[in-house]
Amino acid sequence: MASSAKPAARSVALVAGEPSGDVLAARLLSGLRPLLPEARFHGIGGEHMMAQGFESHWPMERLTVRGLLAVIPRYRDIKGIQNALRDQLLAERPSVFIGADYPGFNLGLEMQLKDAGIPTVHYIGPQIWAWRGGRIKKIIKAVSHMLVVFPFEEEIYRKAGVPVSYVGHPLAELVPLVPDEAGARVQLGLPQDANVVTIMPGSRMSELKYNTAAFVGAAKLLLARDRSLRFVAPMAGEKQRQYFLELVAQAGLQDVEIQLLDGQSHTAIAAADAVLVASGTASLEVALFKKPMVIAYKMMAAEWQILRHFGYQPWIGLPNILAREFVVPELLQDAANPAALAEAMWRQLSDVPHRLQLAQRFTEMHHSLLRNSAQESAQAVMRVIEGR
Repeated sequence: MASSAKPAARSVALVAGEPSGDVLAARLLSGLRPLLPEARFHGIGGEHMMAQGFESHWPMERLTVRGLLAVIPRYRDIKGIQNALRDQLLAERPSVFIGADYPGFNLGLEMQLKDAGIPTVHYIGPQIWAWRGGRIKKIIKAVSHMLVVFPFEEEIYRKAGVPVSYVGHPLAELVPLVPDEAGARVQLGLPQDANVVTIMPGSRMSELKYNTAAFVGAAKLLLARDRSLRFVAPMAGEKQRQYFLELVAQAGLQDVEIQLLDGQSHTAIAAADAVLVASGTASLEVALFKKPMVIAYKMMAAEWQILRHFGYQPWIGLPNILAREFVVPELLQDAANPAALAEAMWRQLSDVPHRLQLAQRFTEMHHSLLRNSAQESAQAVMRVIEGR
């Protein structure tokens, strides 16, 4: 009779190449470690993964690169790390390799490991539905099992022949279904009757570089319409805070009164009447907090010329992509100028029926993304390890 005991994994290898992947992988580890208490978890990761007992062989920061063109001078170093880790894992033969996002690095590594018979899991699915759809050919060769965080992605990968599991979006678990706006305002020292605008030009230095002047310029124009408006801006770290202040001064906008926060992005969103946010995961956070928003993004002109031809759909903001329509405005590159941003934000602040409709749409969106992602992703990995 065949034994029903679960095979013990002697090691599980993971790679995260940037902070968002570090958080994602840490969540998976929190669900996987109780199922594999004796396993060694190692590879490349950040502080959140290491807090789960993960062993990182290289500092994650050596992999973190912002922008298409920034990778060029770093290519040899990053490729050298990839080759060294590949050789180590081929010799060790872990029970599974898990790539946490960072597809440029992880898919190439996964392809080589899968060719050698090592099962591979990728978490989260690259956004082939948004751009670079040809990447599916590489995914088919590289990935034994895909974990996705949006419900509509499951069918896309399944149709392509890639085994897939929808595990929910971790952010949907972190954000309460009914945010505490009053409590957030108390925490930030804001009056309960204030009109509060949160501005989020980005956590990356490159995002700050291109978005700050336009975002703060929009705040100045909004203040000209309503002097009672209060502005808050969460900063990802001290470097970002100092750079933000430097950019504001360079633009001659230091007279715009903005309450800068050390982190506390969720509190800043919860306290807001509306949010001006850079496109990316932060826009999904705003939607989960059921807040009106304007999504904006600016980048290096050369990168914009490359990327603007690659998109497959009319939306770039995650709330609009999930809704399959423009439920909130998107202003990109030259269109993301202070006057246009201020006008769009004014409409978000003043249109009460629209605010109520958005809250209902975003509540439905929240429910659709809500799962126990740690448990769901860990169980999917276990099925791969056990060959099911």
